[in-house]
Amino acid sequence: MESKYFSLPEERNYEHGYKLAYKLASEQLLEIHEIAQHCQKSGSQYEIIDSQGTITLSYLNQTYQITLPDINISLLHSKDTIPFREKILMLHYFIQARGTANTNKIIAFRELPEGANYFPTFFKRAIKPLIEHFGKEPEKLLTAANKMSGNKAAYGDISVTINAFRYVPITFVLWLGDEELDPGGNILFDSTITDYLSTEDINVLCETIIWKLVKYLKNI
Repeated sequence: MESKYFSLPEERNYEHGYKLAYKLASEQLLEIHEIAQHCQKSGSQYEIIDSQGTITLSYLNQTYQITLPDINISLLHSKDTIPFREKILMLHYFIQARGTANTNKIIAFRELPEGANYFPTFFKRAIKPLIEHFGKEPEKLLTAANKMSGNKAAYGDISVTINAFRYVPITFVLWLGDEELDPGGNILFDSTITDYLSTEDINVLCETIIWKLVKYLKNI
């Protein structure tokens, strides 16, 4: 399925933009006729619960349910409020999912469609906070990532892979600094990520994960 949904808005336009993005994504979800089959493409499940069609999917090591046809998104066994941007990310992932198997071929953000153009924003919102908060104590990245069932990876000096969605592994990489060089960092993706999310959504998703990790860091 082609990605034709409304891009996630900038923060300053969030209220109006989020409503438009959520409305459009909801309409596109309802246009999918074979929901059960489409669930296989996203690694989610479909069942009837209390007379409502329900999609159950995993996002950052937590289980969410999307009910149809009202398109209500909730966190399983919790009444916690879900940020609007994350609801839209879940819808976008489900709608765009093609069921492509991960290749384990790693690419960087600049290699994504329009990635070079988006990179300054991506660096500012995702890579820079990664370096600033974990660069001097990189071992804490592994500890914080455990909250999302992250697994140690083999890139840089310290790295961890977090499965944002079933078919969207994201690897956060740090290089240790020394007397001459400051710490460095990067964020890497499986080459199939564009079969599940747009470049704009990847930008927002990585920013979201980083700030969740920072929040976990405060409790370490």
